[in-house]
Formats: sequence, structure tokens, C-alpha cells
Amino acid sequence: MPDLSLVPVVVLYFGVVGALFVYGLNCFYLTYVAWRKRDARSSPPPPAVSAWPRVTVQLPIYNELYVAERLIRTVSQLDYPAGLLEIQVLDDSTDETVEVVRAAVERLRAQGVNVVHLHRMHRDGFKAGALAEGLARAHGEFVAIFDADFIPPSDFLKQTLPYFQDQRLAFVQARWEHVNRGDSLLTALQSLALDAHFMVEQFARCYGGYCFNFNGTAGVWRRAALEDAGGWAADTLAEDLDLSYRVFLRGWRGLYLRDVEVPGELPVGFTAYRRQQQRWARGYMECAHKLLPQVWHAPIPLKQKVVATLHLTCYAVHLLLCALAVLYPAMLYVFLRDPGLQASFAVFVLFNVTTFAPLAFFMVAQRQLGRRTWQVLPLIFFMMAFGAGMMLNTVRAALNVMRGRRGEFERTPKYGLERQRQAWGRERYQMRSDPIVFYEIAFALFNFGTVAFALWLGNWTIAMYATLFGVGLLFTSGLTLAQTLAVQRLRARSAAPPLPVQTSAGD
Repeated sequence: MPDLSLVPVVVLYFGVVGALFVYGLNCFYLTYVAWRKRDARSSPPPPAVSAWPRVTVQLPIYNELYVAERLIRTVSQLDYPAGLLEIQVLDDSTDETVEVVRAAVERLRAQGVNVVHLHRMHRDGFKAGALAEGLARAHGEFVAIFDADFIPPSDFLKQTLPYFQDQRLAFVQARWEHVNRGDSLLTALQSLALDAHFMVEQFARCYGGYCFNFNGTAGVWRRAALEDAGGWAADTLAEDLDLSYRVFLRGWRGLYLRDVEVPGELPVGFTAYRRQQQRWARGYMECAHKLLPQVWHAPIPLKQKVVATLHLTCYAVHLLLCALAVLYPAMLYVFLRDPGLQASFAVFVLFNVTTFAPLAFFMVAQRQLGRRTWQVLPLIFFMMAFGAGMMLNTVRAALNVMRGRRGEFERTPKYGLERQRQAWGRERYQMRSDPIVFYEIAFALFNFGTVAFALWLGNWTIAMYATLFGVGLLFTSGLTLAQTLAVQRLRARSAAPPLPVQTSAGD
């Protein structure tokens, strides 16, 4: 007779595996949609514009010493009728960036450029607050937004604005490119992930008829739609995702243009990348809590509700992976107590087919970009381990949400990197080492213990997944520590005085 005390463990385990299976199927589905519609363009092409509208370009900045002047200069060179273009530099800086921005704005104003420097003495609402205050003083019918590390092409507005002749179009989102894609293994992995997000996720959701999100930068909003949905809100750390869903729920549409590229700078520091991912994870969780009741009460098809739910809760995958890693030893104990049970569970190996969903996801994205997939295949396997290694980072975000702690919009340091292997270790805005790496090392050792237990029982499936988790955790924690020590040694050898340490701010 089976031991009934083990039933809760078995039920919980298959609940976690079943949830991961659903997310994996969703990944397969979006990949399929992106592949099936791979030849789709923004069709039909918009008619020629008879009269260009007034546009406000907003540039939210906070302590961006290395990129602020480049951004302002680049935006001032946009190819657009001067009398219809207004540039707002929304500056919340507390360091020398204020003077850099002021000088750049004064220089451009002397050349006849319509640019204003709006410097807040507070940071209420972080980026969302800055955008909202700027909008209240803006004159444009449309609002383009660029974060400090982006370099928009001169024809950006003329490529995007014609589509707004569709009177129900709320926003247009362009695709991100990366100026420092090949700088390091970290930037290569980030570019791989973002390529998949834009070439598969955003493309499939847009052209499949689902809700998708404005990415916070490199896009244009119709002011009327923005205001109709209630404007920018600072009650989540993902103000862009929040606003996107609110406009969709109000009956507006969005458009993703994958052929319009806007280069940007990827984080080069592991700690900075972790903080960025934690902010994104927390923002998604906050938006899920806020928006899912509205989604399920909205008069939209069930299919759209399901896809939207999986989108808003996508970071739950990391939480499920963490739960799975914790449950593996308990399941092995179940098999030890009842060896016959292990054979009967073989049918559930079918659930593991969705393990290959990320592989297809990344490969299709690279194929859509015209790259040879076999060349990036090793990087894709690295990416799968890297994703598993970030699970505790997401767990921390979830714990902070559950504790009700107020979220801080932590900035991601940028260094104005425009060429490969450009030095940045001596620059300002270095972030303190994240103590979570020691928890990751401990959790990696826990997983390797699971591997040994699984091999002893001959359970190769659990051994394989626990190995992936352990390697991923050691990979992320080890490289974070190695980079932190390298930067500290570099700064110690420098004759320059100690540089300010950046701990938080807004993008």
C-alpha cells in the first residue's frame, strides 16, 4: 500500500511540472506564430503623410554622465520639420550630469533647436513621474521616448509616424539593436535574449492579435491614447507594461515594427544586470497583480486572456524552477521509499518536451535575423543555463513584493560604449557586490547533492536537470564574483581618487 504521507509531495511536484509545461507550450506557440508570419510586414503600408504632426521627444535622464550629451545631440539631428519638433530633457540627476545637460541644451538652443531642460529637484514617481510631469508641459500630439543609452536613427520619426494615420493606433514600438553586442559573454547572452524577445515574442503577439507591451524606449505614443488610459502611473516598477495593457483594455491597438532598429547599450556589469532583471521581474509581478483582474473581466476572447496571463506572469517560470529544484530531493526520497512508483512516472517524461522550447525560441529569432543558427548554438545552451542561474534573483523580487516593500527604480549604469572591449571598470556608477551570489553558490551545491542522489538511484532525468540548475547558479555567481574582483583590482591600481558608488536610481 502506498505511503499516503508522500501524496502532498507528489501532488505539489506535478503541479509545478504541469505549470512549467504550460509556459513551455506558450513558448512553442509564440515561436510557431513568429515563424508562420515571418514574412509579414507592417501591412498595408501607410499612405504618404500630407501634413506632419507636432511631436514631443522625451528624454528621461538620471545621473547619465557618459551618455546624456550623446543622446541630446543625436535626437537634435532627427530629420523632422523644426517647427513641429519639441525636445524635453527630463533630468532628475543629482551629479555633474545636470551641468552636462544644461550646457548641451544651451548650445543647441543657440543653434535654433527647440529643446528644454526640465530638472526636477525630487524624484517622485521615478521615470513614470518624470514622463508625466513632462507630458503636462508638452505641446506634441505624439510623444517619442528614448532612454539615455539609445541612439535613434535620424529618420526614426518619419519611419514611425505615418502608421498613426490609423486613428486607433496607440503606440509604435521599434526593435532594439545593441552597440556592444560582442563586448563580453554577458552582453552576448543579453543580446541573444533580447533578439528572441523582439523577433519572436513581440512580433508574434503583435501580428497574432494579442496584447503586447511598449518597451519603455524607442517608441512613439499617441498622446490622446496615453491620456485616455489614465497616463503614466508609478504604482509599479514596469510603468511601460502597465500603460500598454491599460490602452489595450481601452480598445486601442499597438504596432511593432521589427524593421525599424534603434541601437542601445547593454549592461556590462553582472551586478547591474541582476538589478535590472530584478526590477523587471518585480514590475511584471506588480502589473500581474494589478491588471489580471481587469484582463479577465474585459470583453476580449478567452485566447487573448490566456496569452495575456502567461505574458504578465512570465517571471513565474523562475519561481517554478526554484520550486522544482527544492522538490527534486523529496521526489527522489519518494522513489526510494516506493521503487515501483518511479517506473509508473515514466509517462510524465513527456512533459519534458517543453525543455526544447527555449532552444526553438532562440534559434528562430536568430534565423529571422539572417544569422546562421549553428554559429550561436553553443551560446544558446549557455543561455539556458544562464536563465536557470537567475532563479534566486527572481525569488528575491517576489519576496519583496509579498513583503509589501516599496520598490525603488534602480538605474542600470551606462558608460557610452560604442566600440567593442571598451574599458569601463574605472568609470563612475560602479555597483556594490550583490551578496545574493553566496546564496546562489549554496543553492548550486544543494543541486549538485541532488545530482549525486539521483545518480545513486539511477534517475537520469532529475540528475540532468539538477546539473543544469547547479551549473547555471555557479555560472552566474562565479562570473559575478570574478568581475567584481577584477573591477576592484583595477580601481585599486588607479591613481585616481575613489569613485562614487551608485546604488539606485531610475532609467
